[in-house]
This record gives sequence, structure tokens and C-alpha cells, in this order.
Amino acid sequence: MPGGSSFQRRVQWIFLGTNGIRAGWRMLMAFALFFLFLFVVQAGLKRIPPLEAWRHAQPKAVDTPWILLLGEGIATLSVLLAALVMTFIEKRSFADYGLPGNAAFGKRFWQGVPYGFAMLTALMALIAALHGFSLDGWALGRAAALRNGFLYLMVFILVAIFEEFSFRGYLQATLASGIGFWPAAILLAIGFGALHLENTGEARLGALAAGCFGLLAAFSLWRTGNIWFPIGMHAAWDWGETYFYSVPDSGAMARGHLLNSSFHGANWLTGGTVGPEGSLFVFVVLGLGAVGVHYLFPARPKVF
Repeated sequence: MPGGSSFQRRVQWIFLGTNGIRAGWRMLMAFALFFLFLFVVQAGLKRIPPLEAWRHAQPKAVDTPWILLLGEGIATLSVLLAALVMTFIEKRSFADYGLPGNAAFGKRFWQGVPYGFAMLTALMALIAALHGFSLDGWALGRAAALRNGFLYLMVFILVAIFEEFSFRGYLQATLASGIGFWPAAILLAIGFGALHLENTGEARLGALAAGCFGLLAAFSLWRTGNIWFPIGMHAAWDWGETYFYSVPDSGAMARGHLLNSSFHGANWLTGGTVGPEGSLFVFVVLGLGAVGVHYLFPARPKVF
């Protein structure tokens, strides 16, 4: 029937493009899978009585290293499981999503770690140079400092894998297949920044900085070919804020940080309760970070 054939073509056009299932539908499938796995993993953990008793015994409304490690571990596992299913549906690999297994925690990751920490240190130095930040001694003894430093490092590696793989990994690769690399990177950076407004204590300037960080991470992906450098950079930045310099991170102040530190002066300088991400100087540092990536990683043949 001619009418049926025309209808079939319209349906195919809605769901199928030159790259198979259209990017929007694939993203919806991935979101659904992520929330399904999140529900299943959380429900499964609730059936472990010792773990449930431990969770209920933890202090309420306080971020401890162990609580954060559990929460971020669940989120990271769920997004990786969702992506694993999508590799079979899309006939792609984790390398196609910017996360090659053979580069896991390799050279690019360990280049990103000192890079992210150096960027944050430069930001803290700029704030301190204008008398906006000071250190007031140690908050932990040696044993607790080593333990919490390691635990927070694990936490923020998981945070970085979850956020970078979600935004600069799977979503970037999928959306870019439909609209191109940089339009996808810009849209996802806007979304990344907007999501930070959900954090308690976050402000618009801090969310804008998070979006700009997303663009820097996308630029790193563009130049290196995968997300291991931005994962290292992201993890070190968050670890430096939360644990080492002991300042708020996107409006959150975690328990068990290394130092007694304090801010002084106007919020435009220090970021106030948002943390250094809310300082105007963050945009200077992110700009310098982009220049550094440009010179460290020369342009490669187009692969996206």
C-alpha cells in the first residue's frame, strides 16, 4: 500500500538517521538504563543488613569520606553498566565513548592530576595574594590525614569518572554524532553548569565556572582523544578543594579535611560559601588552563 509505505518511511525517519538510531533516542535509552541500574544497585544494597545498619548510624546531613565513597561508587557503577548495555545496542566500545580501557589510569590520567592541582593552587594563590585566603594550621593528625587523604582521593576519582564519562564521554560522543563535536560540547557544558545549581550553597557564578570547566575538559578531549586527562584534572581539582585546601566545593564543605582554612573579603574574590569556584579569578585560571592544554597537546588529525 502506498500510504503504508509513506508512513513507514516517516516512522523510520523519526527513529533512524545516517548513524542508525538517532542520537536523541540513544540518549533517552542510556538515561533510562542508568536510572534502572541505579535503582537495582541501591535496592540490592538495602538487602545487606550490616551495610544498612552502618548507613543509618552515619551522621545526618554531613558528608564523610565513607558516605561519599559509597554514593559515588553506586553512581559510577550504574553509569558504566548503562554504557555497557549501550555498547551492544550501538555496536560501539568504551573507546568510542572516550574511555579506552587500555589507557585506564595511564599517562594521560597522571598528566591530568598535577595539571588540575596546579590550576587550583594558582587560583588559591591569587585569592591569597589579595588577602582573601589564609591557613590556620592542621585539622587532622598524621594517621587521620593519610587515611582521609586516600579516601577522598578515591571519592573524587569516582566523581571525575562519573561526571566526565557522563558529559564528556557517552553523552558527548552520542550527541556529537548528531550535531557535531563543538555544538554538543557547548550544550553539555551548559547542562553541566546548570546541574551544579542543584548543589546546596551553589551560586550562578559557580555554576558558570563549572560550565567553563566543562568546556576546558571538552577541549582536552578534543586534543588528547580520550577523557583520561580531564578525569585526572577533575579529580585533583576536587580533591584539592575539599581535602587539601579545605574549602567549600560547589557550596559543600566535607568533614575530615586536612587544614583549618578561612576566607576573608568580598565574595567576588573568595567565592564565599560557594568556594573558590565562585571567585572571579576562576575564569582567569580556566583560561590559562586552556592555553596550557593548547601548547601541551598539539592539534591532531580530526577524529570526531
